[in-house]
Amino acid sequence: MRVVASEASARALYVISVAAELAGVHPQTLRIYERKGLLDPARTGGGSRRYSDRDLEELRRIQDLTAAGLNLAGVKAVIEREEELARLRHELVRVREEAREAVERTHRLYRRDLVPVKTSPALFHRR
Repeated sequence: MRVVASEASARALYVISVAAELAGVHPQTLRIYERKGLLDPARTGGGSRRYSDRDLEELRRIQDLTAAGLNLAGVKAVIEREEELARLRHELVRVREEAREAVERTHRLYRRDLVPVKTSPALFHRR
C-alpha cells in the first residue's frame, strides 16, 4: 500500500532499538504500530525487524497524527486516505496524459483529411 520510495530511503538499515531511539519511542511502540498495520518493516532471514528511513518518516507521521489527538484506528484511516489520494492523483495525471494524447491523435487525423483549397475540386453550382 505504500507509495514507491526511492531505493535509498527504502533500504532497511536500523534494528528496532535504534529506530525506536531515533523516533523517541519505546521499541514496544513500534511492535504495536506494526501489529495495527501502521508500519511494515523489512525482516532479515532470521525474522529480525529492520527499519528504513522511509519507515522512520511514516513513524513521524503517525506521531504527528497521535499528537493531534487521533487514536491508532484514526491514524490508520488517515494514512489509508492519504495513500489513496496519492494513488488517485497519480492516476489522474496518467489519465489526463492519455486524454491529451488521444486528442492530439484525433487532431492529426483531421489534418490528414484536409485538402488545400487550391487543389480541391470545384464546387457544383446550379444555374
